[in-house]
Amino acid sequence: MATTTNHPLAAAQDTLALIGRILIGTLFIPAGFGKLMGFAGTVGYITKVAGLPLPEVAAAIAIVVELGLGIALLVGFKTRWTALIMAIFTVATALFFHKFWADATQNIQFFKNMAIAGGLLSFAAFGPGRFSIDKN
Repeated sequence: MATTTNHPLAAAQDTLALIGRILIGTLFIPAGFGKLMGFAGTVGYITKVAGLPLPEVAAAIAIVVELGLGIALLVGFKTRWTALIMAIFTVATALFFHKFWADATQNIQFFKNMAIAGGLLSFAAFGPGRFSIDKN
């Protein structure tokens, strides 16, 4: 992570990156675990809401990204690539599952996903910080 030594937050940069990874992880990891434990329900939801082909494959991808890559992001393993993949996944889920024009709730959910993707892209750009497996 690039450090600007004259910035007031420079000393806290690695700690802030760790907190950011924890907060994003708390969103993805339980969601992925829930999909794993309720696989059939996840497949049904994907079929009903998005109508995607091969909903079982889509559910498996969601579990791998949310649970597997969520854990990788949390511990800071291959963080830049992990965060980039997760950002792409998050934008895709916004497009397929949150029809922002439908109502206010969907609009909020859509832009929430966009904001999460923005945070993930920051990790892709700047890395996880020192308190990580990657240590950069």
